Amino acid sequence: MQPVKIVVRFLDGRVLRGQTQDLNPDRPTFHFHTEKGRPIMQLNMKDIKALFYVKDFEGDKDYHERKEFAPGDVAHGKKVEVTFIDGETMQGSTAGYDPKRLGFFLIPADPNGNNTRIFVVNAAIKAFRFL
Repeated sequence: MQPVKIVVRFLDGRVLRGQTQDLNPDRPTFHFHTEKGRPIMQLNMKDIKALFYVKDFEGDKDYHERKEFAPGDVAHGKKVEVTFIDGETMQGSTAGYDPKRLGFFLIPADPNGNNTRIFVVNAAIKAFRFL
């Protein structure tokens, strides 16, 4: 598997930018290599809020990503709204939400944002609803 760029947002507010090659939504750990070239480390999903798959680490500082669907937006799966335990709310679409699993992939509502998809850890969710 090719390395993918991700931003890891932890439950305690920390953020790491780097790459992974072995993320499996059914495994509680994965390997991560920071963008700064530090050694590979193993991260545990129980410490993580979400993993953001990004186009690049810089993003567009002048672009304000929508966290909600706009009229006419096409969804790639069922439209949902997720509220995290830290209060952040975002909308997107998913093809595979199951609250009994470790997490699920969410396609962000804004197709022009820097995030291409997000792996949401179910333990970090305060509320979930289908739109």
